[in-house]
Amino acid sequence: MRWFALPVLLAVTPLAAEEPAPGANPIIRDRFTADPAPLALGDRLWLYTGHDEAGEGEMFNMKEWLAYSTTDMKTWRFHGPIMQVADFKWTQKDAWAAQVIEKYGKYWLYAAVEHDATKPGKAIAVAVSDRPEGPFTDAKGSALVSNDMTPKGTHSWEDIDPTVFTDDDGTTWIAWGNRQCYIAKLGKDMVSIDGPIREITPPHFEEGPWLHKRGGLYYLTYASLDRSDHTDERVSYATATALDGPWIYRGELTGSGEGSFTIHPGIAQFKGQWYLFLHNAALTIGTQKGALGRRAVTVEHLAYDADGLMRRVTQTAAGVTAPPPAP
Repeated sequence: MRWFALPVLLAVTPLAAEEPAPGANPIIRDRFTADPAPLALGDRLWLYTGHDEAGEGEMFNMKEWLAYSTTDMKTWRFHGPIMQVADFKWTQKDAWAAQVIEKYGKYWLYAAVEHDATKPGKAIAVAVSDRPEGPFTDAKGSALVSNDMTPKGTHSWEDIDPTVFTDDDGTTWIAWGNRQCYIAKLGKDMVSIDGPIREITPPHFEEGPWLHKRGGLYYLTYASLDRSDHTDERVSYATATALDGPWIYRGELTGSGEGSFTIHPGIAQFKGQWYLFLHNAALTIGTQKGALGRRAVTVEHLAYDADGLMRRVTQTAAGVTAPPPAP
């Protein structure tokens, strides 16, 4: 009698999708976030974001600002919404890009909003808190910057995306804009403009400026759009030896964010390392896929060459779970 080996059919169970490593991109995965603004305070890095809540067919639906923090760049603690756009009684909608800085022992939030009908167009609001996690309250009761203050602009949404920076002499500056980039000194009260508003628009400037300093060099990093060459924003930057310029264009720092027309840089040094925060539209939550109004914050290592220029950054899924680049 001869025996034949018969094939054995095994039930194959699909492998569960591997969970991304803590700190991999996108770094926030339980909700859609955009317009990252980091703030390093001692051994904790704070991250302020917008909250994308767009449904199908919506462009942007943003009603509040959120706060996160980390001590290791891998695990992020959620501190909840820190402020609603409705808390600014003179606004009507749009909790767009914001940045928080510390000065005088308080925390100051500067944010882009839509002004009510008394001063139509986008505007910049300022709020204050005794703690980095908020809650924040309106510090002025009216706009810090409104559209009528920049009459040379070409459209009503040019006064958005504030970035605020305190120089070594204690002077605090604010820059902002869409298509045009403006800069001005803040008053010592942190809720007024002290002196003229100057235009410093670098090549291909679209929006989302970010100011920082390293050594004796100032950096203006921003979302750029070369309309003759591409359709999605990228990140470019310029440098100067004084905040009011002249600014020297240094080219692109990154390409576009995955799946996203917009991109928004935020830069911080934390525990001896430099980081570049961005957003893309690569996140899916349940059945909701990333989109123009459903973005996700990411972070990458940032490095400089011997001349102080920033090395080009490649956006990755690994993010800071990969080792930093060699010096």
